[in-house]
Amino acid sequence: MLMVNLLGAILIAVIIYWFWLYKPQQVSSDDNNVTVLVSNGVYQPAQIKVVANKALTLTFNRQDSAPCSETVIFPQLEISKTLLKGEGNTLELPALKAGEYDFHCQMQMYKGKLIAK
Repeated sequence: MLMVNLLGAILIAVIIYWFWLYKPQQVSSDDNNVTVLVSNGVYQPAQIKVVANKALTLTFNRQDSAPCSETVIFPQLEISKTLLKGEGNTLELPALKAGEYDFHCQMQMYKGKLIAK
């Protein structure tokens, strides 16, 4: 009984960390060229600061074979791209106005954010 309670407490702690305390890796790019690793159920980096009003190139390196990792969607920009497994999934985005732009997979399990400043 003690073991079940201990495992339950550990599971609760992991859930609290993942959903409320976890802070995704953040990078800044002055040249607006960023490589995003799609691995272990997340985008790395998940928060990307870029220069506003300048075209942006994102290169996705998809390592996950999960079906959810096959597509990246930028809802505010009405852009989506199918990602092949491996490197070389390049996406050219137009110059972005200052603001925040979400990106995610079709089920919103993988999530990221572009921050244009």
